[in-house]
Amino acid sequence: MILKVKIPDKLTEQIHEADDDRIYYALPIDINRDSNYADNSFLVVTTKRILLFEEGVLANTLLISDCAGAKATARVGQGMLTLEYKGALTLVCRFSHGLTAKYAYIARGINILAGGRFEEVESNEYEPSCPICGRAIPGTSKCPHCSGEGGIVKTVRRLARPYHKSLFGIAILMILASVTTLLNPEIQKHLVDKVLLKESPGKSAAFLCLGGMFALSLGIVFVNVAKSYYSTKLGARMSHDLRGELFDKLQATPLSYINDRRPGELLNRVVSDTRVIREFMENVFCNLFTVAFIFVCDIVFMVILNPGLALLTFIPAPFAIAILLAFRKSINRRFHLQWVKNDDQSSSLQDVLSGMRVVKSYGNEKAESEKFLKLSNEYARVQMNNESFWAVFNPIIGTVLGLGLLVVVFFGGKKVLEGEMTAGELLQFMTYTTLLYQYINWMANFPRALMRLKSSVERISDVLSYNIVNKGPGEVTDINGEVVFDHTTFGYKSYKPVLEGIELSVRPGEKIGIVGPSGAGKSTLINLLMGLYEADDGVLLVDGKDIRTLDRKSFHSQLGVVLQETFLFSGTILENIRFARPGATMDEIIAAAKIANAHDFICKTPGGYDTYVGEKGYNLSGGERQRIAIARAVLADPKLLILDEATASLDTESEYLVQTALSALTKGKTTFAIAHRLSTLKDCDRLIVIDGHRVAECGSHEELIAAKGLYYELLTAQLQMQKV
Repeated sequence: MILKVKIPDKLTEQIHEADDDRIYYALPIDINRDSNYADNSFLVVTTKRILLFEEGVLANTLLISDCAGAKATARVGQGMLTLEYKGALTLVCRFSHGLTAKYAYIARGINILAGGRFEEVESNEYEPSCPICGRAIPGTSKCPHCSGEGGIVKTVRRLARPYHKSLFGIAILMILASVTTLLNPEIQKHLVDKVLLKESPGKSAAFLCLGGMFALSLGIVFVNVAKSYYSTKLGARMSHDLRGELFDKLQATPLSYINDRRPGELLNRVVSDTRVIREFMENVFCNLFTVAFIFVCDIVFMVILNPGLALLTFIPAPFAIAILLAFRKSINRRFHLQWVKNDDQSSSLQDVLSGMRVVKSYGNEKAESEKFLKLSNEYARVQMNNESFWAVFNPIIGTVLGLGLLVVVFFGGKKVLEGEMTAGELLQFMTYTTLLYQYINWMANFPRALMRLKSSVERISDVLSYNIVNKGPGEVTDINGEVVFDHTTFGYKSYKPVLEGIELSVRPGEKIGIVGPSGAGKSTLINLLMGLYEADDGVLLVDGKDIRTLDRKSFHSQLGVVLQETFLFSGTILENIRFARPGATMDEIIAAAKIANAHDFICKTPGGYDTYVGEKGYNLSGGERQRIAIARAVLADPKLLILDEATASLDTESEYLVQTALSALTKGKTTFAIAHRLSTLKDCDRLIVIDGHRVAECGSHEELIAAKGLYYELLTAQLQMQKV
């Protein structure tokens, strides 16, 4: 998001920037203090001051040094930015809900400046709408209309660039098809005027003309077959390459991008949208240059043959083109809505199939069927409306163009009777007219295909244009395990922190237990450590290096992870354990399974290590799935070990065995362990208590008990529950 908009020069002159006091942030104020719409009003934050401009006049100046804190809150109908200024709560400005996220960033920036630091807050979130033209921005960092980098033609050209040789070859075939098509009317004219209408027509000349027409027809068929074959081949290749590129890009994008989109929507982008591109190449692109070339040459030949009759022929064309232009936006909206409804339907299906166990457990099959049927009916309704619209729209264009052919026959026949044209010329002219109207009709259907392509290309471009910056200078060869959180702040929505100003230093080989109330941010802390998200403020250092500069693949290969929500892939037990290290031998896999206390139950399954675990591993019990996940982490032989409720699904006996195995595994490895059962963390070197989005307490079990703080309260409450 843009946090520093351009403000008028007259206002800039009143700010008086200095070397040690420059502008950090500038946002418009669109609601005044009387809750009416405001104009030419801005909030400007420099390194030392907060300046408020109302209706082009500097209304107030506040010093950052007198500010203890800032907060942006959303209220009914508007938002407010407030400051704790000189010990009192002060209203700075009001704004519309569309600016809430930006003002929340500004509030965080003011808090950083008030704390004596000078880091400038940046937002990697995209602007929902263009600040210049106001158009919605389709998931890219720049407005396609204002930046000059968007548009369907430029985007398609960018996607097609790797295939320029194949496209050039298909274009040559299109031109050949055009030439052979345009030669036929000339031979027809010659056959009628020079052969058939002679007093004594020559059979040899007639057969020669027929042979030429037959040869051209064969040539047209051959060229069209070759053109269609190579277009289909290119379309399939482009679709295949795009699917692979989209899949790779989706895996590389941060989880925040994935979480903001529905699974069905992303599935459609990879599968359906790439199929639309393939179908466009097969059915539309293969005729595009042919139509354009014949259309232009057709007009030129008709004008040369008979300018007056050609002028009469062109009369219906502007009406057809005007109808097309009038409905262009409507066609775009209609088919875009159809894709949105298809996304809704696919997402619903994806959710039900993924959560089928829950659906059946609560007996909600009928309710989910009705919900899906409703979405399906809505999609069918939109699709039917679109097809009905097209069923009416297309014949109207055809009728308008058909009237033109009647005009040609009437006036052209009159010219033949008056001796101004020959019968062969009229036949040739009628053939050119038929071709002209045929391709105008093709152009009438072109917007439909183009709008489908436009919607799909925009959705594909939304993924491919996402900017992923890997700042790593090289691969990480070895990790010692030193971890430092330095003023680390993070929120799943950047303006709404889940963790704020985390300060924590962990020595190599140290075992850290993380405890705290539900929702305090424990799992978020390890998500940052795993590199699944990037800190919004401050840094996270591993062995003294910013985690953002480390090579992802190399870093993650040295992580061992057992999460609270155990996930197994739809494969065999062997494949799921080997996922941590694809090159592991069978002996190494069995050894890892034994450490995780999984080998015995695996041997009792019908297929042993080749037993199919089912969708998400639901053919196994919760404890069995957990032990396979632990075996997977053991196999990775990690330098950093992350345990998020690693033994939560185990019975008492299995938990004891696994805890013993994990104790051996964690020796010499930096370990972060989350557990709600505090007794499982008694062997940790230090315990970190997360509360209020911050590190509330830190120390050993004995130290925290003696302090009688939050940890003491949690432990006491848990002991009381056990007594009950």
